[in-house]
Amino acid sequence: MSTSETAAHCPWSTLDSSGDGLNVHDFITTRLSALMSNLRRQVTMPYASDYGLSIAEWRVLSLIAHAGTLPFGDLVVQSTSDKALVSRTIRKLEERNLIEIRPESETAKKRIACSIAPAGQAIYDEAIVYARRRQAEIICALSREEREGLFSTIEKLQKVLESEQG
Repeated sequence: MSTSETAAHCPWSTLDSSGDGLNVHDFITTRLSALMSNLRRQVTMPYASDYGLSIAEWRVLSLIAHAGTLPFGDLVVQSTSDKALVSRTIRKLEERNLIEIRPESETAKKRIACSIAPAGQAIYDEAIVYARRRQAEIICALSREEREGLFSTIEKLQKVLESEQG
């Protein structure tokens, strides 16, 4: 479909701030949720499962590996998951000796930090090669102009939502 054909079929082209006539199937949240579901299933799940990890475990492991050590609160924010899911996930990763959990500091013993363990680093070092390749395959399905436009659009929407948050 050409750009002009896509624009002609875009339900957002003439959208005003009232949202009149906007079908629930065309809500941005619905469209992005469906896309994220497909990306998780077709892009992330294959390489995560190759290493015996769930998508949540891969996400948390990769964030910790990238940082080396990450306080629990930061991990929750960066993972964009809720505290309960992150808590369950780090416990599973710790049981498998992929990460280490310890007090964040001597004075903050109730606050924890997570560090990558050697076995977790080994999995990450192998899996990240496949993850980058698969992510790049999907991103490169777009033209350079489309990639730049999508990235810019995501950044803009993130800033709008963050400014509304307060």
